Amino acid sequence: MDWDNLRYFLELARTGTLAAAARRTGVEHTTVGRRIQALEKQMGVPLFAREAAGHRLTEAGRQLLPAVEAMEAAVLGAERVVPAGGTSGPAGLVRVGATEGFGTLILAPQLARLARRHPQLSIDLLAVPRMLHLSRREADIVISLERPKRGSVLVTKLADYTLHLYGQREYLARRPLVARREDLRQHDFVSYVDDLLFTKELQFLDQLGAPARFALRSTSVTAQYEAVRAGAGLAVLPAFLADRDPTLARVLPREARFTRTFWMSMPPESRHLARTQAVWAFLKDVGQQEAARLRPA
Repeated sequence: MDWDNLRYFLELARTGTLAAAARRTGVEHTTVGRRIQALEKQMGVPLFAREAAGHRLTEAGRQLLPAVEAMEAAVLGAERVVPAGGTSGPAGLVRVGATEGFGTLILAPQLARLARRHPQLSIDLLAVPRMLHLSRREADIVISLERPKRGSVLVTKLADYTLHLYGQREYLARRPLVARREDLRQHDFVSYVDDLLFTKELQFLDQLGAPARFALRSTSVTAQYEAVRAGAGLAVLPAFLADRDPTLARVLPREARFTRTFWMSMPPESRHLARTQAVWAFLKDVGQQEAARLRPA
């Protein structure tokens, strides 16, 4: 059998859609479709049931799946012994998903350094303000604010980080003094859009009291940061983002202080890939190296 056809079969079985399987394999969705059709013609039976939500394995597909997974494990074992193309070091594409601020400020420069170190390695960094799902194969490694509770995934704690309430210094100078929590009612706030919040870990203001007015809300933490810099109001921001800006000052630094955790996860089958192993280990080192920046005094 053509291993390429089986490889596309495996990705479609795992992702459930042609589009997701195409992203994982770096081809057009039509290519995945043609490969599946060729395999089904060779097998003489349909391997997938086409449904509105995607592709579901038929009984024949479910019977084929364990054999193809065993073939994949054998191929991965051979790749670990003899790297593709005879290259030394990790090679290929690894897709890393992370929260927007952490991905942009911390990971982007670090992953660029990793890519320079390994010319055969390519990295997709998905720094987006939403939850990424390993089960849908949206990424090979996901860094999230919630520890995955479902599915068979490898999980490790990457790092803790702190957030504080910030305001622009000029804004704070012209508005009423904030000496206690009750004084926050006299101030405008910048925050997330409640019904578009992708994790409960970003709910901070309930602990400070409901703001009297939101001047601006956004799904983007960098947009919130820019709004605070422009004097729109107060916002809870990551210290690694806001402390580097001399135009901002912490407000109620003892009371308005929050700690959250970054969790790193990947599918168990990815641990056999040299490229994924390399990025995983590198990111764990980054979490340790950036500890002081993530949790400043």
